[in-house]
Amino acid sequence: MKKYELNSLNKIELQEYLENLGEKKFRAYQLFEHIHKHKVESLDDITVFSKQLREKIKENGFLNQIKLVDTFKSQIDETQKFLFELHDGQIIETVFMSYDNRNTICVSCQVGCKMGCSFCASTKAWFKRDLTVSEITSQVYMVEKILDQNINNIVFMGIGEPLDNYDNMVKTILILNDPSGKNLSQRSMTLSTSGLADRIIDLADLNLSINLAVSFHYPFDKQRSEFMPVNKRYDIKTLLKACDYYFEKTGRRVSFEYVLVDGLNDTDAHVDKLVELFRGKNIHINLIPLNEISEFKYSASKKSNIKAFQDRLNKRGINTTLRNKKGADIEGACGQLRVNYIGEK
Repeated sequence: MKKYELNSLNKIELQEYLENLGEKKFRAYQLFEHIHKHKVESLDDITVFSKQLREKIKENGFLNQIKLVDTFKSQIDETQKFLFELHDGQIIETVFMSYDNRNTICVSCQVGCKMGCSFCASTKAWFKRDLTVSEITSQVYMVEKILDQNINNIVFMGIGEPLDNYDNMVKTILILNDPSGKNLSQRSMTLSTSGLADRIIDLADLNLSINLAVSFHYPFDKQRSEFMPVNKRYDIKTLLKACDYYFEKTGRRVSFEYVLVDGLNDTDAHVDKLVELFRGKNIHINLIPLNEISEFKYSASKKSNIKAFQDRLNKRGINTTLRNKKGADIEGACGQLRVNYIGEK
């Protein structure tokens, strides 16, 4: 008989589950609230339910839990990284960062990644599977418990391509936004994609209020295809058309992530091409120093080059922000800690 992962179900699905057990609708709201607001880790902790009801729920349902494996705290900033083990022994990582008054968590959405971006550690241990809804939301709840802090900003920028796990990601966003649970504003969530243009359009049609960030990095198709294979499926023209559609449908400005690599994408020619692509568009470019990994032979751009690159873009009407490198001393690059942990096993 099928066992239901209850912390991956939304209210309507919980209602159907409990009605099949002969229970009334309000029990579903109680169960949802205890899972996503009170963050219970066991059905036995839901004491508003009788023991008999808890046992009945457990016959065909369970709460899928993730387990903390290790914690790494940066000595140079407030960044912390967590390794979690899933029920099947797979490892994921989650990052906590503090920016001004924002407690930000960067969560994973897959075990590994299919996208094959050459500069990213996430793809180096290969793709294993999608995360379930509960495995994504539990990263938020676990870090809140561990740190005893409220997470008020979530970025889906960890291991994996969020739009490659589309259905679970949309469900996760709606659950985290639900007033009976975490009740986090959609505007406090950012989803990052390597450029799955068709899914960007699907997301736009849902008319959510989440922020969209595109891992862009290379403004020339030939170069982007070399380092980001997704560009062979969705070239830059197709990607930018989808991003324009997202802005038109949602009114949310799209951000473009641009990791600066010495001599590779930080030249005057790259500035000129970025201006050609983005002038007159309501977009923002986040410039990011490369977090170096051993598998990628290139180095981060020099500080002086980064500053000059930013100045040239700003002077030509392209809005940019230079993002500070976080957690460099604890292998802050996405997926880097997981790859090294697996390699030691």
